[in-house]
Amino acid sequence: MKQYLLIIIVCLACINTSAQQVIQLKLSSKISQSNAPMVVQLHKYGSVKSAVVEIDGMETPCQLDDLDKDGVMDELCFMTDIAGKTIQTASITLYHHGKPRVYPAKTYAEIVLRNPKVKEKNKHDIYLSSITIDQETGNPYQVLHHHGIAFENELIAMRIYMDKRQTIDLYGKFHKRLELKETQFYTSEAQKALGYGDDVLWVGNSFGLGALRGWDGTTPTMLEDVKHRTQRILSKGPIRTIVEVEDAGWTIAPGIEPVNMTLRYTLYAGRRDFAVDVTLNRNMSATEFSSGIINVKNSEELGDNDGLRGCWGADWPTSDTINGRRETVGLGIYVPREYRVKEMPANKDNYCTVIKPVGNHIRYHLTYTSANESFGYHSAREWSNYLKAWKRNIDNPILVCEEQSAKSFTAVQ
Repeated sequence: MKQYLLIIIVCLACINTSAQQVIQLKLSSKISQSNAPMVVQLHKYGSVKSAVVEIDGMETPCQLDDLDKDGVMDELCFMTDIAGKTIQTASITLYHHGKPRVYPAKTYAEIVLRNPKVKEKNKHDIYLSSITIDQETGNPYQVLHHHGIAFENELIAMRIYMDKRQTIDLYGKFHKRLELKETQFYTSEAQKALGYGDDVLWVGNSFGLGALRGWDGTTPTMLEDVKHRTQRILSKGPIRTIVEVEDAGWTIAPGIEPVNMTLRYTLYAGRRDFAVDVTLNRNMSATEFSSGIINVKNSEELGDNDGLRGCWGADWPTSDTINGRRETVGLGIYVPREYRVKEMPANKDNYCTVIKPVGNHIRYHLTYTSANESFGYHSAREWSNYLKAWKRNIDNPILVCEEQSAKSFTAVQ
C-alpha cells in the first residue's frame, strides 16, 4: 500500500510540475522608459492556456495572443516602466490549463458592416472579425461603416480606409479613455457635449499618417490593381490590439509579377505610437516603396534628416467649415536606416520617404497627437521634443536575459 501511495504522490508531483513553467527574466535599459512593451515567444513552451507576470514581485497585466488562429497561444506580452541603467526581475508563470486572466481593457478594435436599417451613424451593429473584398467590388470605400477597420487605446484612435489609398485617418481625444465602441468615428452632438473626441484629420489622397504606397521613381502610387483586399482583427485586449490589412495579388506596376502583402499594425496600451510590419510573399529587396505623413496645411516641418520626420499644423478635417472646427495635430514617422532609401523634399501633399524591404520585410513606426488632448502636446516645440525622445526609445530597446539559459534577446518596441 505504501508503495502504491508513493507512486501516486510522485505521479501527482510530475503532473503539477508539467502543468506550469516558470521563466525568470532580467530586464535592463540604457535609458528610462515607460510603458515599454515586452513580448515572449511561446512556441517552445507547449500549449499555454494562462499566465501570470510579476515584475520585482508585483503582478502586472499580461496578454496571451493566438496570432495565426490555430488554437495555440503564440505570444505573451506585458509592459513595464524601467529607469535607465537599472535591472528588473520579471517572473513569468505559464499554465497549461485554465483560462487567461482578466484585466481591464486598454485597447479595442472593430470592423463594422453597414446596417441599412440603422439611421444613427454611431449605432451600427454588425460586427466582424475579418472581411475580404474582391476586385469586382466597385467602391470598397463604402462597404464598411467608418470605411475600414478602426482601433484604439486610451490615448489615440485610427481607422484604415479599405480602398486603393489604405490611408490611416485619425481621431482626436480630449480625455484618456476608449471611445470607438460608442462613437464609431461619428461622434454625435450629445457625445461631443460630454467631451468625446472626433475625426481630426483631412487626408484626401495623401499618406495621412504613414500609409504604404508603391513608388514609380518620382511619385507615390496607389494600390490600384489588387485582386483581394482583406482587413482582420488579430487581437484586442488589456495590453495591445493587432490588426492586419492584406493585399493579395497586388500588381505594383505593369510587367511586375503580382505580390501578396500583409501590413500588421500593433498598438499597445498607454502609448501614442504603433509599429507597422510589412510582410511580402517573396524577396522584394530590389523594389522601392514609399510612405510618409500628410503635409498638414501651413505645417511646421520637424525631423532630424535621419529617418525621423514630423510636422505640426492645423486644417479642417471635413469640408463642413460652418459646423466643424480647425484641428491642430502633430504627426510623426520613423523609418529605421535599414529600410530607408531617401527622404524626399516636402511638397504640398506629403513628407515622403522612399523605403525598401530587407528581404520580404519592412518595419516602421508612427505616432501622433491632437492638440485637443488634456494629456498631450500643445505646441510644435513640445511635439518636436517628444519626437526626438520617441526615436531614442525605439533605438534603445530593453535588453532581456532569460536566467535559465542565459540567452539574450531584445524586446519588441
